[in-house]
Amino acid sequence: MRRFFDTNILVYAHGRDDPRKRDLARACVEDATAEDEFVVSAQVLAEFYWTAVRLKVTGPSQAHALVRFWSEHDVVAQTPDLVVRAISLHQEHSLAFWDALIVQAALEARCEVLLSEDFQHGRRFGELEIRNPFIAAGAHEPGAAAYGGVAKVSRKKARRARRTSATA
Repeated sequence: MRRFFDTNILVYAHGRDDPRKRDLARACVEDATAEDEFVVSAQVLAEFYWTAVRLKVTGPSQAHALVRFWSEHDVVAQTPDLVVRAISLHQEHSLAFWDALIVQAALEARCEVLLSEDFQHGRRFGELEIRNPFIAAGAHEPGAAAYGGVAKVSRKKARRARRTSATA
């Protein structure tokens, strides 16, 4: 399963402020790199370097070494076509422009999952599912609306199912 990593997951994987998030993010990154299913974009690499150094998550040399290591994996280039398609996502789905670039890069890399803390957990863009690795399984709202589609489970059906299971 190809996994696209947003900048925040890479930063958490090397942070010191939240050991739980660091350990979860690090496990996600290590699993994906070991299985050769790690995907990022050039934008994510640049954002990681800048954020890690600016926030003193790592020193400049370590941040540079991490960017070089991750560059050995699948990296989506930012092309004019990607930008044009990202603008469409931005306009059609109320995504921040920079987030739309991330989603479009993950779509173009044919990833099944985009790992991020910054998007709605469970939201889908075609075959791409947004996952927040810091949310426990089953702790999120049911099926968010898909890109160009509808939610898998309506809120009304989800409430009815919760009421039914609570009374059973």
